[in-house]
Amino acid sequence: MTADATMHTPPPTSVSPTARQVWTRTRGIVLALVVLLAAAAVIAALRSDGRHGMLDPRSADPYGSRAVAALLDEHGVTTRVVTTLDEARAAADPDTTLLVATPDLLTRDQQNLLRTAIDSAGGRTVLVAPGAPSAGGLVPGVTAARTRSTRTTLDPACAFPAARRAGDADTGGIRYSTTAPATDSCYPDDGLPTLLRLARPRGGDTVVLGSPDILLNKHLGDHGNASLALQLLGSRPHLVWYLPSLADDTAPRTGQRSFFDLLPSGWLWAALQLFLAAAVAALWRARRLGPLVPERLPVAIRASETTEGRARLYRTFHTRDRAAAALRSATRIRLAPLVGVPAAQAHTPETLLPALSARLAAERRAALNDLLFGPPPGDDAALVLLADRLDAVEREVRRP
Repeated sequence: MTADATMHTPPPTSVSPTARQVWTRTRGIVLALVVLLAAAAVIAALRSDGRHGMLDPRSADPYGSRAVAALLDEHGVTTRVVTTLDEARAAADPDTTLLVATPDLLTRDQQNLLRTAIDSAGGRTVLVAPGAPSAGGLVPGVTAARTRSTRTTLDPACAFPAARRAGDADTGGIRYSTTAPATDSCYPDDGLPTLLRLARPRGGDTVVLGSPDILLNKHLGDHGNASLALQLLGSRPHLVWYLPSLADDTAPRTGQRSFFDLLPSGWLWAALQLFLAAAVAALWRARRLGPLVPERLPVAIRASETTEGRARLYRTFHTRDRAAAALRSATRIRLAPLVGVPAAQAHTPETLLPALSARLAAERRAALNDLLFGPPPGDDAALVLLADRLDAVEREVRRP
């Protein structure tokens, strides 16, 4: 660094990124967010195909169950909708069929309370598509299979009168296995039934239905769905249609599930796979995995411009200590070979100073230690003076 470069006052230069630079750096993230939002909108549009009011006997949507409620009403069966556990337990009696629309929403404590109520009621209970979280809890001895049925429409293949009269029906869904006695196993697929009827010791029975399709408005007119639905739900004069809800204030608090309990197990495996994929992508994109490889710069920059630019940065941030340290270090490195000192000892005063003293005039020897190893200058003028003195010493040592 020269005195002219240090004393030159550059015009103020903004180091803040421009709008174009900000856009260039962030456009990838913005594009990814736009793609995610667009995908979410498409998925929401595809899934919002009338599934609101799912299995609700008051809903006339394709996935509602108003049609089966109307048929039951024509046959003298009254339908009442309840949404709390207390109402469902109170409604269980010998003259009532209790339908539980989504059993998997019930906590373990709720399942125990409901099972106690229906075991002593003596009526019929119909569980619609209970999965692994609720099948065994509501019906001891029943286990939901890991794989679902590969077919939708199945034949009865059992002696249960209601199934034999209905014929083939859309019961294909969750398959079950059971160790309970006095069980009718109907509509099998690959050896496992999709409909079970289990007699209870104190009277009444429980029907486990592997698919809700026979109760939906859009499928009620297919095959023997209407006949099977009417026979399963119309055996008693009253039908209580229980729609469990996560917002049930009467649910016991001790058994509430956490957010992660409500997530299917597949989501946890998917999250693990995404984590592993991100780790692999990070390793793939990582740099400097081996020794450094020199690269040719895309633009050639003159050394004088680099020196001037660094000097401007030092001046802007008032880092006179760094500037002085850089000047002294570079001078010591250049002087060491001139006086026979190894490069490794160029920054050792005990080795460098005696060798330099033999090549300098007496008036320079006294201030040599402060010049090469002294404290940083206090102002810009002192820094300029330091640069001049270092330059003069180097010229004197180089002089033959």
